[in-house]
Amino acid sequence: MRFIDASTFLYAFLKPERAPPPDVAALKVGAQGILRRVNEGESVVTSVVHVSEVANILEARLRLSECRRIISDILNKRSVEVVDVSKNLYAASLRTADVHDVGINDVLAFNVMKESGIDEIYSFDKHFDDIPRVKRLTR
Repeated sequence: MRFIDASTFLYAFLKPERAPPPDVAALKVGAQGILRRVNEGESVVTSVVHVSEVANILEARLRLSECRRIISDILNKRSVEVVDVSKNLYAASLRTADVHDVGINDVLAFNVMKESGIDEIYSFDKHFDDIPRVKRLTR
């Protein structure tokens, strides 16, 4: 099982206003391939915080009804386990993020991964390349 980061959903679902550069187009193709496998039953884990990240960005870019449909699909998909996050885990992630000068939600993903025995993440966020024992996948 792998963790799926908000960036994967965003690359898959956001539609650019004009043709993206080739490198961004390739990232979109990778994200869509990952979501196709998840739709076919590949099991992944994410957190309610990461789903909220997706919702916040989609609400700014899509019709609210489309955003609600996407978030509902994520929450109700059998192959996507959405884990709750405690205040204590978030506070611990904040402290670690401060010490290592990385994003809070990136550390949160790492902490959820550790708790779940996961060492691979679907993400387009290169910050995960700097976290030991985490393998970032883009396809």
